[in-house]
Amino acid sequence: MKRLLLFLPLVIAVGVGIFLAAGIGKDPTKLESARIGKPVPAFSLENLNDPTQLLDESVLKGEVALLNVWAEWCPSCWDEHEYLMWLSKEKGVRIVGLNYKDQRETAFSFLGRLGNPYDEIIFDPKGSLGFDLGVYGAPETFVIDANGIVQYRHVGVVNKQVWEEVLQPVIQKAKGNS
Repeated sequence: MKRLLLFLPLVIAVGVGIFLAAGIGKDPTKLESARIGKPVPAFSLENLNDPTQLLDESVLKGEVALLNVWAEWCPSCWDEHEYLMWLSKEKGVRIVGLNYKDQRETAFSFLGRLGNPYDEIIFDPKGSLGFDLGVYGAPETFVIDANGIVQYRHVGVVNKQVWEEVLQPVIQKAKGNS
């Protein structure tokens, strides 16, 4: 019996090794989403800029848009923000922000320092809409078609490569289907 216990660490190490090996080579930005092909979930949340105004899923209808999940506390959100500003101002991309598990004051500070690329900003301090969308964390960006249907989900920073190779083609396809 004592001999069998000597092999227990080896068995555990092999098990952990198999588990870790299964994840090698997988792209963490390609997490599956149960929302692809389905409408944005119903919600009613405050507008970050005007707490008396409630926004709902209709804010994501009528025109293809990026729904960008961001927060002041998210270092990667700081990294991608300049590129989002460029997409909004130079390319005319409609971007709706989802301020996720943040405080209103820190969100205003973030936007005051870096600028505001968002057409509208949904304030989600408890993360309820983020939860319904299956958000793991920030940043995440969804392509929403003109009918409010989720077409794609990108986990991580939006940059030139992501825009050119992934998001722009999905947006073009979504515009063609609208």
